[in-house]
Amino acid sequence: MEELPKAFSSRDLEALAKTFAKHGVDYLIIGKSGAIIYGFPDTTQDIDLFPQKSTENGRRIVRAMKELGFQIDQKLEQAILQGKDFIQIRGGPFDIDLIFAPDGIDSYGEAKERVVRVEGRYPVASLDDIIRSKRKAGRQKDREVLGRLESFAKYLKEKKKGKSKE
Repeated sequence: MEELPKAFSSRDLEALAKTFAKHGVDYLIIGKSGAIIYGFPDTTQDIDLFPQKSTENGRRIVRAMKELGFQIDQKLEQAILQGKDFIQIRGGPFDIDLIFAPDGIDSYGEAKERVVRVEGRYPVASLDDIIRSKRKAGRQKDREVLGRLESFAKYLKEKKKGKSKE
């Protein structure tokens, strides 16, 4: 019987953030995994990362991922160093997608200006960027979650307004 994919855990996220910080990896968490960190009620099997695209940051990613227990062969290492647009990594303790060119986000620098540090340690792309990327990707699975994501973003904005009035 084939093993079902598991959702990423808070332990996985903590290990990733700690190890990436140790190695100085410049990245943002995006996609549904980013929305979940904001509190979006859903699950996903992988952690979606939008790394800054440079050879040096690629080297840091490779070192950090090896320390986390990922199997990085020469072909995968080259793809990371070159900043290939989309890289799925399944040979490790949890699944990661490296997305160097996410749909709907013009540049890493601009997205980083809007970053939210959730719990002070998780660099998460803004919810607006996550939604814009999902909308632009246009995949069936993105269209299915888009309405709920937009409602969640509206809820968070209203909740924030309510707190600022107190």
